[in-house]
Amino acid sequence: MHDSRHRNVGLSSAALPELPDVVQYIEALKARIVGERLERLHLLSPFVLRSVDPPIESIAGLTVRDVLRSGKRIVILFDPSTQSGSARDEENLFLVIHLMIAGRLRWREPDQKPGIGTKLLLASLMMSNGTLFFTEASSRKRASMQLVRGRASLAALERGGVEPLEATMGAFREALTRENHTLKRALTDPRLFSGIGNAYSDEILHAARLSPLKLTRSLTDEEIERLYGATRDTLLLWIDRLRQDLAGRFPEKVTAFHDRMAVHGRFKQPCPVCGMPVQRIVYAANECNYCAKCQTGGRLLADRSLSRLLRDDWPKSIDEI
Repeated sequence: MHDSRHRNVGLSSAALPELPDVVQYIEALKARIVGERLERLHLLSPFVLRSVDPPIESIAGLTVRDVLRSGKRIVILFDPSTQSGSARDEENLFLVIHLMIAGRLRWREPDQKPGIGTKLLLASLMMSNGTLFFTEASSRKRASMQLVRGRASLAALERGGVEPLEATMGAFREALTRENHTLKRALTDPRLFSGIGNAYSDEILHAARLSPLKLTRSLTDEEIERLYGATRDTLLLWIDRLRQDLAGRFPEKVTAFHDRMAVHGRFKQPCPVCGMPVQRIVYAANECNYCAKCQTGGRLLADRSLSRLLRDDWPKSIDEI
């Protein structure tokens, strides 16, 4: 969990789980529920379910075959086949969970007490070997689940961004320069890159030694290659770090703030590379952290002078990020 050093006045400490966080959920769920049967699904919030067909009751009694990631979404695959054979792809059912900002998953063994406030509960999935709770620490009710049938329906929910850990250099370059945006905007745009949000875009740009406000089409070939490498290295580094921290435990305290981060959430704290204080740009409910010495040649990016640029080229809402 983050402490007071990371808490920036006026900004929420909650954050949308990003690719490294979702990977931890995927791995933890695979180890616990693949091959297990969903005995009962209980919806405690009328707002959490965003689909009506197929009916949510149709997954009761089915076995989990896999757990997948789709951008920042967690996807649980149910196979409706009997023991006599596997279902055709178009018959498979996918429960798609989007945590948004304050949504989280909790796992409890059969002999464990939930230890969760009832006001936080959105849904519970009672498996044959334990219970998965879906919670949201917000009254905004943005977290959601949808049930879709077949991979074509699942693909229709995707925003179209390339997978940063799977993309070739060419695919990365094409996505990056498709539109002329600031690097901060481009990296957090799910239509361009899948799974990257506010926190890890800060870390990626610091590792690449690039300004968050540099325009994508102004990048040199060397800068694009540097950003490509920094994107892969940063995401893989944090997947590994979080995995080691969990040591097989279920991820209960998912946060975008970590003491070992270089710049994100570390306003006024020393940059681990040069020792200069980390700076920030604040616009509406969004924040970007950077090191002036490492990323902008020592130039401070003043909020006031950037107001017009940010109005035109900054994520307009948390849904965009």
